[in-house]
Amino acid sequence: MNGGDLVDNKSAVGGGVEDMYGEDCATMDQPLTPWTVSIASGYSLLREPRHNKGLAFTEKERDAHYLRGLLPPAVFSQELQEKKLMHNLRQYKVPLQRYMAMMDLQERNERLFYKLLVDNVEELLPVVYTPTVGEACQKYGSIFRRPQGLYISLKEKGKILEVLKNWPERSVQVIVVTDGERILGLGDLGCQGMGIPVGKLSLYTALGGVRPSACLPITIDVGTNNETLLNDEFYIGLKQKRARGQEYDELLEEFMSAVKQNYGEKVLIQFEDFANHNAFELLSRYSSTHLVFNDDIQGTASVVLAGLIASLKLLGGTLADHRFLFLGAGEAGTGIAELIALEISKQNGNPIEENRKKIWLVDSKGLIVESRKESLQHFKQPWAHEHEFVKDLVDAVKAIKPTVLIGTSGVGKQFTKEVVEAMASLNEKPLIMALSNPTSQAECTAEEAYTWTEGRAIFASGSPFDPFEYEGQVFVPGQANNAYIFPGFGLGVIMSGAIRVHDDMLLAASEALASQVTDEHYAKGLIYPPFTNIRKISAHIAAKVAAKAYELGLASHLPQPEDLVKYAESCMYNPVYRNYR
Repeated sequence: MNGGDLVDNKSAVGGGVEDMYGEDCATMDQPLTPWTVSIASGYSLLREPRHNKGLAFTEKERDAHYLRGLLPPAVFSQELQEKKLMHNLRQYKVPLQRYMAMMDLQERNERLFYKLLVDNVEELLPVVYTPTVGEACQKYGSIFRRPQGLYISLKEKGKILEVLKNWPERSVQVIVVTDGERILGLGDLGCQGMGIPVGKLSLYTALGGVRPSACLPITIDVGTNNETLLNDEFYIGLKQKRARGQEYDELLEEFMSAVKQNYGEKVLIQFEDFANHNAFELLSRYSSTHLVFNDDIQGTASVVLAGLIASLKLLGGTLADHRFLFLGAGEAGTGIAELIALEISKQNGNPIEENRKKIWLVDSKGLIVESRKESLQHFKQPWAHEHEFVKDLVDAVKAIKPTVLIGTSGVGKQFTKEVVEAMASLNEKPLIMALSNPTSQAECTAEEAYTWTEGRAIFASGSPFDPFEYEGQVFVPGQANNAYIFPGFGLGVIMSGAIRVHDDMLLAASEALASQVTDEHYAKGLIYPPFTNIRKISAHIAAKVAAKAYELGLASHLPQPEDLVKYAESCMYNPVYRNYR
């Protein structure tokens, strides 16, 4: 047993996974052998990203592991390597070059990649995640070097279990899967959507401490409707129109069954960037039989709710006292709206149907109202309230008089000067959340929000914006980034051995994140804590999520640890180099 009676070696050591290499059974100062079966050559060791340390191999290690002559004579510490790499990265003027340099490092030296990311999270998060990952996906065919993760296409139908067995790791705990149909605000990128699962899982490790070997990125390729890609000779996916209906459903059914058969009941499957019609369908179909989580619906909802809970310190009142207007009624918009209604119900005890009436949505046709109900998709119908139809957003703002305006439309520049000024005329402190990614698709910029409201807005966005000075005051825009939630949420699910995701676990994650915002942050107009403390934040979120899983009877790692925050921290992967004997 490792860690007393809490966990067993096979299922839940350090980050919830079996410790294949004995790394975390050893103390940090205890040397370990970087291979477990047979002696390999030093040349092979330098090409094994999990164990390669580059110039950080000591003189003693160079002798013991056949590395003499294979490295220059200098010995660099991990800190010095980090300093050199950050210097190199800052020389690149093009974000995509930084992205490629980081991916190269991940394929060459895993621990250094994560150390760099953990220590420089605010600077490097936009490089490995939104907004740069969007451009990387658009050009994935051109920058593709080494496959990261598994590609499961229609060609593999009937053989998906065999394909999963081709992946070298057996103790997988988190799978992030996409079919590439709705990548960020960029649309159908087919097989090139792989950049998203790869990026998300690097954050699971860096921000949530889930061991890299426990993470598996998967792209399901059923074709693409993107004509540019279909006509591109360098496109790396299936050159056919997207499969729909029965053919699609059968492939997904085989995939979900194979995952459970190969990795067990407790593997977390995170759906990422599926189109609306599939996203809702898959979540409702599998949430009762598998451990599934949709980041676009549930992760986005949880992080936005956290910002709303935190903002009450600045806005006053309870959530129930506010009126919410959304631009965008897809998976993100309706997911956030539903979680807000759930949280209000938890606070005031009223039925969720009643609390939904405080929340209004505008889609591409206009305000969602009762008279449109028959023609609406099923996920929009709960938001069709009694009101006259209003076509334009600015008229909807004037009619509904919201205190909070949230953009999840995936279309840039929709919060015009007229819209923002209408919000400012109605509210002393209008809360404006322009959440669409990447930056180019944001409904408005931080500068526009602060300028058009004469510095009164509380602003948050999905992609990062620089601080902005208005009439001598510096405003720091908040970033409603899912990266606050899903790594800690995933860690909480793993360390508790949860077998299902429950809405109350999402509410717990939101409340945990909101509690991390201090008076110092509020003074700068922030409704989210800085990313510099993200591992501490993730540990708190993991603890609250795990506690809720135990409370709901969904946890299987028993008994419950006494101090869940401490336990979460002890489970986290540490990217510091290990000593080899």
